[in-house]
Amino acid sequence: MSTVLPPRVTPRKKLPDALTPAQLTAAERRTVHMLTSLLLDYPDAEWFTRLDVFEANAATLPKPVAEPLERFIARAREAGASDLQKVYVTTFDLKRKCSLYLSYYATGDTRRRGTALVTFLDAYRAAGWEFDAAELPDYLPAVLEFSARSQSDVADALLSAHREGIEVLRAALESMDSAWADVVRAITLSLPKVDQATRERVLALVSEGPPTETVGLSLPMPAFRKTGE
Repeated sequence: MSTVLPPRVTPRKKLPDALTPAQLTAAERRTVHMLTSLLLDYPDAEWFTRLDVFEANAATLPKPVAEPLERFIARAREAGASDLQKVYVTTFDLKRKCSLYLSYYATGDTRRRGTALVTFLDAYRAAGWEFDAAELPDYLPAVLEFSARSQSDVADALLSAHREGIEVLRAALESMDSAWADVVRAITLSLPKVDQATRERVLALVSEGPPTETVGLSLPMPAFRKTGE
């Protein structure tokens, strides 16, 4: 009989270092958000045809954000479409701490999720936009697109309110040495530095994961259009 016991106590998980925000103009920040919005989408054949355009836009940005974006694009080219698509699915669709849906980190699959999604829709409408994508409204690439296109304080508020989720996503991707960690790193560099209280909340989420109450949530939702169009 084995005398080796499973550990009863494990070391506390560590977070990646807090990043010092990059010095960006408003236009550069919009470019970062639009680029990262596109780079976080599923890498289908059309996505690969746009890599040269993505790379050209990344090259216009300050070095701290340009470098991780260019590094990701190089890794994507090296991986190729088939392998990158498989890794995308296993990363973002199958790992709870790598969800691209921001409210999931706070609510998980609980009854509060529906209310959180309505809050995103209301925020878009308050800024004069309607959400018309097939994705749920808390989809990070959609929120980043909204930030890039609307130039609204509402977009800043959404990103700030869900900063813990973005940091948990970055921590998870960096722990896996995922290529997409560099994309989320660029997002983080475009946002204000997190305070210690936020880092403690992030650490709790990294350790425990999102809430797990399972409910039958199915909310099909109709990128953005200006209200009245």
